Amino acid sequence: MPKLNREAQHRINFTLNGAKVTGFAEPRMLLTDFLRQQLGVTGCHVGCEHGVCGACTLHIDGKAQRGCLTLAVQADGCNVDTVESLAGREEELTDLQQAFQKHHGLQCGYCTPGVLMSVSDYLTRNPDPTEEEIRDMLSGHLCRCTGYAGMVHAILATARGRLGEGGVGIE
Repeated sequence: MPKLNREAQHRINFTLNGAKVTGFAEPRMLLTDFLRQQLGVTGCHVGCEHGVCGACTLHIDGKAQRGCLTLAVQADGCNVDTVESLAGREEELTDLQQAFQKHHGLQCGYCTPGVLMSVSDYLTRNPDPTEEEIRDMLSGHLCRCTGYAGMVHAILATARGRLGEGGVGIE
């Protein structure tokens, strides 16, 4: 690993998954690289590095965004949440994570963190989506394993459960 030149780097302070963090990054360092290399947070996966695959999706100030299209210095002063934040302090799976497990919404798991972060943001904005709307939202993610059917079922089950129409067990 190359020696860090602190003079060419900027101090970054932000809240990561509810905890204050500080680090140094060059102006061109991507947020995904900062999280993984400087902070050791590996839930945010790096796929295409062009914002196409969605594996790096995280929340910045409550909104789903691509970490590979965000510079680390842009996160200064923000609230950043990665997939690690979903389970909370008790490390209990959320209803969405349970639904993905039950409905086989994941296989290799590489795209799953980004999908979960997109879906968690999406369901706050659209709590009662149709299957077509879910498929449209998922079109921003590339998955080579699942064929998306399990994901769609999991998201529908989560939405219905939150609306009091049943939950993870919906077939």
